Amino acid sequence: MDLPENISSSDNDMNNNFQHRRPTKTRFEYEDDDQDETIEETATESSNLEDDAMCEPDESMGGDRTSADYYFDSYSHFGIHEEMLKDAVRTKTYQNVIYKNSFLFKDKIVLDVGAGTGILSLFCAKAGAKHVYAVECSHMADMAQEIVKVNGFSNVITVLKGKVEEIELPVAQVDIIISEWMGYFLLFENMLNTVLYARDKWLVNNGVVLPDKASLYLTAIEDAEYKEDKIEFWNNVYGFDMSCIKKQSMMEPLVDTVDQNQIVTNCQLLKTMNISKMAPGDASFMAPFKLVAERDDYIHALVAYFDVSFTKCHKLTGFSTGPRSRATHWKQTVLYLEDVLTICQGEAIVGSMSVAQNKKNPRDVDIMLKYSLNGRRCVLSRTQYYRMR
Repeated sequence: MDLPENISSSDNDMNNNFQHRRPTKTRFEYEDDDQDETIEETATESSNLEDDAMCEPDESMGGDRTSADYYFDSYSHFGIHEEMLKDAVRTKTYQNVIYKNSFLFKDKIVLDVGAGTGILSLFCAKAGAKHVYAVECSHMADMAQEIVKVNGFSNVITVLKGKVEEIELPVAQVDIIISEWMGYFLLFENMLNTVLYARDKWLVNNGVVLPDKASLYLTAIEDAEYKEDKIEFWNNVYGFDMSCIKKQSMMEPLVDTVDQNQIVTNCQLLKTMNISKMAPGDASFMAPFKLVAERDDYIHALVAYFDVSFTKCHKLTGFSTGPRSRATHWKQTVLYLEDVLTICQGEAIVGSMSVAQNKKNPRDVDIMLKYSLNGRRCVLSRTQYYRMR
């Protein structure tokens, strides 16, 4: 694995660093059917800081298709778009951002990166955009073209089929870039770099990127029953030892919904990204964390989730994928620990998480987790490696 160089620091230095960090609360106004729901996630700051730009594979490649080709092709199927469209937290948030902030879109040129079915482009057109360029690289672009025509927006929305990195826009610059680029664990599938490429190539000075802020968080959970079912299962399969598969399954983070009652510690902010200003390399990082137990319990896994924000709106808008918030199709990302940690209230798991693109397949994410616990009932220090694929 190629990961950022680790930051060396003594445990005392790390503890001192965390003592100077103040808890913050991120509040979003999420609206569904005209009812406001306040989404609130508590986190401790760190010093650190899909829709669908997919292209169908070249059929001439035959048996030489890469994992990226299969990734592109997956977005040609309507099922994945149905799941995203039916995610009310996701889709209603984008709709509210556009409809309730029409001053951002009125008479503006908009680029929709990874347009999928074209739903965001339709929202922008309805909000008064002068023109919308919807770039989609999968076969869904053909459906998006038909959807635009049927809904009477052919004079406002132009669907362009191809990779953002390869197409040419009919205009030199755009005023707004909008995209639903977030993957599992925020960074899985690496669509963020496509948005940054479009930003650097076409966005006017002081242009708007939506969303413009994304944050990744970490917490710890008790999960004995599910870990037994998913991981320990391989120790004895109808009387046979298949523990070699167990080792592999431990390295692959699980995307699933976590019950908030399983949370044992505080939530730690790992990384905040300013999409308007960040460089592509900023998506690879190392962040320290300190997770303090809020009760006596066992810890079986760490859990990652993310928030996104639209700060250019007249009112802060966004959503969280955290376990205390309304469920989304992103769920949460569970990283099982090799050991079961026995932790007492007030004790802390201290460590760091390193995140980087996989060198062979940049759409995969390599994660290195270093953690230690020096408690009354459990003392250990360990490094684990994971790969989201």
